[in-house]
Amino acid sequence: MARKKYADDLTEEELRYRLMQKKVLGREARIASYRASGRTIEEEIAPINEELKWKPEGEMLEKIPIIPPVRKFDKILLLIEIAAVIGIVIMLIVGTRILTDINQEASKAMILPTLTPTPLIQAVVLPGGHTPPDASGNTSFNQSEIPEHLRAIVASVIPSPIPDPSREQIVRIRIPAIEVDAPVIQGDDWESLKKGVGLNTYSVDPGKPGNIILSGHNDIFGQVFRNLDRLKTGEEIIILTEKMTYTYNVQGTQVVQPTQVEVLAQTSNATITLISCYPYLVDDKRIVVTGKLRE
Repeated sequence: MARKKYADDLTEEELRYRLMQKKVLGREARIASYRASGRTIEEEIAPINEELKWKPEGEMLEKIPIIPPVRKFDKILLLIEIAAVIGIVIMLIVGTRILTDINQEASKAMILPTLTPTPLIQAVVLPGGHTPPDASGNTSFNQSEIPEHLRAIVASVIPSPIPDPSREQIVRIRIPAIEVDAPVIQGDDWESLKKGVGLNTYSVDPGKPGNIILSGHNDIFGQVFRNLDRLKTGEEIIILTEKMTYTYNVQGTQVVQPTQVEVLAQTSNATITLISCYPYLVDDKRIVVTGKLRE
């Protein structure tokens, strides 16, 4: 196969051969055109340029393919085309990323936020409320502690069900520091607290994360929680079930209003809450002692 050459690489003889070749081809094309139009002409009598009789010396020169010159304008166009292709690729990549981001943001927007459940109202006032006992020791449930606009609602509330008997039941509480050793009764309503320390039915099982809520009177029906205000940090609160014994240590003591029912809320740790009326023989507030399970 002949090697391609640029025009500047051809010899004088090769250039002359290429020029004569083009002239011969041009003459043949004109004669063919005459014949096609009906103007027949005999090739023998057709005028011939004397130059067309030239024959190259020696063997016929091989037809030499010539590489057309590359123009600067063509190079510029090629660069523009390459740049355009690169630009399109970049636009596709960027566009894909933007579309992905938009889809992700749209997906996040469609996800509903996690709703925080509103805790059920377990009580309007803290358990254990009563009127101060008179000289004969007579007393009654203190209705005046309940906000007036809520009294009808409280009166219509059905008492909480007794916990499932299959659960681990608390049967007794002991607080050595103040000489408490009393039975624990299910429920902390007015009638239950006449029998001993009452367990709020929303309490968790002993030893489990959450809040055990126990209430008792301080100046009536045995005065079981008479000395809660004497408890100090670290002292023991012992809870007994039919199978196990659990020990909690006092963490703190506070005096609150009867309507501060937030002390009944459940906790993430294993805690215990003791509640009683306060002060002694006045009973217009509550004393609240909290403890934490000993690990």
